[in-house]
Amino acid sequence: MPSSFSLYSWNVNGIRAAQKKGFLNWVRKQEPDILCLQEIKAQESDLTQDLKEIAGYESIWEAGPRKGYGGVAIYTKIKPQQIIKNLGEAILDEEGRVLTVNFDQFTLFNIYFPNGKRSPERLAYKMEFYRRFLNYVKSLKIRNSKLEIIVCGDVNTAHQEIDLARPAENAQISGFLPEERVWIDELLAAGFVDSFRYLHPKEIAYSWWSQRTRARERNVGWRIDYFFVSENLQASLLDAQIHSEIAGSDHCPVSVELQL
Repeated sequence: MPSSFSLYSWNVNGIRAAQKKGFLNWVRKQEPDILCLQEIKAQESDLTQDLKEIAGYESIWEAGPRKGYGGVAIYTKIKPQQIIKNLGEAILDEEGRVLTVNFDQFTLFNIYFPNGKRSPERLAYKMEFYRRFLNYVKSLKIRNSKLEIIVCGDVNTAHQEIDLARPAENAQISGFLPEERVWIDELLAAGFVDSFRYLHPKEIAYSWWSQRTRARERNVGWRIDYFFVSENLQASLLDAQIHSEIAGSDHCPVSVELQL
């Protein structure tokens, strides 16, 4: 493993759509050491070889049973030690939302967390998913307090008022509900660090914009894409960025650089 390396996370809102908008050229230009994707909206069998086999990368895919919905993927230059596609919790496994990869020095979770806006039932599903995942990572830390963990992906919640353009207007909307925000508090209290906010405590930057209202042009956005690292990786953080200049999705990529 290189002494310093870059990890990127991006909800591409359909990898085949992103491919048509220059995704492969972006990967070749940026050359992240590890790239985590969410909402790929494709089964591995649906993909062209140039998406599955980018030179220099191993690709790992996980999609649920529903065609054209959800799904996550990882491209990595760093050799995985173990790939886990089933955490043994039905709610975490049933929709193809989680990919876990154990590397030599850390464990990486790439997650597309549920969206709760569609209905009260989906909000309840989101909150149960949150609860089960938090319990899962807590159990890992109990079993091995020295384990270094990175959790990245589309969390579908803005944590603080600084993390969305119009907090007052969205205080009763899923994505900024008190119970959703408290879950992020609980994750941090369990020994994790919000990489971007740790390195940029006062910076206003967003990673998602509604496509319905030309919100991106007006920068009326939300920061809902994160890299959380366990506290024993905090000193290794060199950089954390939100790449709002990168188009191709209603989300933009977010990244961290670490030195191990």
